[in-house]
Amino acid sequence: MARPYRLYLFDVDGTLTDSAEDICGAIEVILDRHGYPRQPFERLRSYIGRHLTDLFVDVIPGITDPQVERLIGDYREVYWAREHNSTRLFPGVAEALGKLGGLKTTATTKGTPTTRVVLAKFGLLGHFDHVQGTDGFPAKPSPEVIQRSIDLFGVDPREALMVGDAPADIAAARAAGVRVCAVSYGYGNRAEMEPDFWIDDLRELLG
Repeated sequence: MARPYRLYLFDVDGTLTDSAEDICGAIEVILDRHGYPRQPFERLRSYIGRHLTDLFVDVIPGITDPQVERLIGDYREVYWAREHNSTRLFPGVAEALGKLGGLKTTATTKGTPTTRVVLAKFGLLGHFDHVQGTDGFPAKPSPEVIQRSIDLFGVDPREALMVGDAPADIAAARAAGVRVCAVSYGYGNRAEMEPDFWIDDLRELLG
C-alpha cells in the first residue's frame, strides 16, 4: 500500500480519464484527411501519453518536420471540436482525488490550457493545487513536466509520487528522482513497465 506523500503528480490520459476514443478518433480523422493509411486502434492507443511527433514519424515513413507540424495543428483542431464527448473518468478517480491528502498536480503531455479544460469538464479541477502540462519543453519520458511542479512547491523528490499508466511516465519519474505508481487499467504495455508498485483503482492511494 502506498504511504502518504507530500506531492502527488498525476498523468491524465489513461490514468484519470479514459480518453482513447477522442484522441484516437481525432488521429484517425487526420490520417484519413491527408491520405495516409489507417492504423489499428490498438496501435494508436499505445502512443497515448507520448508526443504526437513520435506517432506520426513512426506510422508515416519519410514524413518531414513541416508535415508533422501541420498534422499536429490539424489534430488539435479536430480534437478540440470533439469537446471530449467520448471521454469518461475511470472508476474511483473523483472520490480518490477528493479524499487524498497532500499537494496534487498533473504531469501530462497535454498542454496546460487543455489540461485545465479537461479537468474542469469532469469536475476535477478543484482537487488540484496546480495544473502542469507540457508547454514548450520536451515531453515525457523527459522529466521536465515533473520537475516543474517539484520546483514550484519546493518538495524533495523523495516525498513525491508520480501516478501514471505508461512506460513514459515511469521513465520520467525515474529521471526526476521520484517514486512511481502505475495503474493497471491504463493504456501502457505492462510488460514494458516496472513501477515501484501497481494499483487497480485510484482509491488504493487512500490507504
